[in-house]
Amino acid sequence: MSKTTNQANLPALFFSFFKVGAFTIGGGYAMLPVIQREVIETRHWLSTEEFVELIAIAEMTPGPVAVNTATFVGYRTAGIPGSVMATLGVVLPSFSLILAIAVFFPRFASHPVAQHLFYGIRPAVVALIGHALYKLGRKILVNKFGYAVAFTVFLAQLLLGVPPIPTLLLAAGAGLLYHQANHGDAQKHNNEQKHDPKDRR
Repeated sequence: MSKTTNQANLPALFFSFFKVGAFTIGGGYAMLPVIQREVIETRHWLSTEEFVELIAIAEMTPGPVAVNTATFVGYRTAGIPGSVMATLGVVLPSFSLILAIAVFFPRFASHPVAQHLFYGIRPAVVALIGHALYKLGRKILVNKFGYAVAFTVFLAQLLLGVPPIPTLLLAAGAGLLYHQANHGDAQKHNNEQKHDPKDRR
């Protein structure tokens, strides 16, 4: 993973992720497009490649993917204090809201207005996730190998329900083999050219 050029200060990390936690309905993957926009496009703390790598790590570790992503982004940009502030920022709004809902939920959940609101919010969350996938895919899926891995993983999830961690480990192994096969042949070709007597004339 390459080193990011823009380091974050602690108040900016806290308020950025507080905003993510406060204004994202759906949690989890629904937060990722908001985090992406805040971290990559607005703050320029990470590149797209770094962000995708952090999501992969967040997928492979216990806990909610959005919270794990906030923790890793905080650490990547401001060390351990950054991890604490980013995690606290993204969790605090949800914790406060859930605490309030737990107190008033019996009256709130059955209200027709609340049901109508969530009826419109749910498909919007799906659209936000799809838009984030489209933007990430344009930069990550740049060759046939990338498309093949993405399509295979999609089918594995859709048809077989393979857990994320084995899927990511297999994809990582495929990437290693692909890199060795392609760069190994190129390195061998270069070595042969260096030792070819015709090249010395």
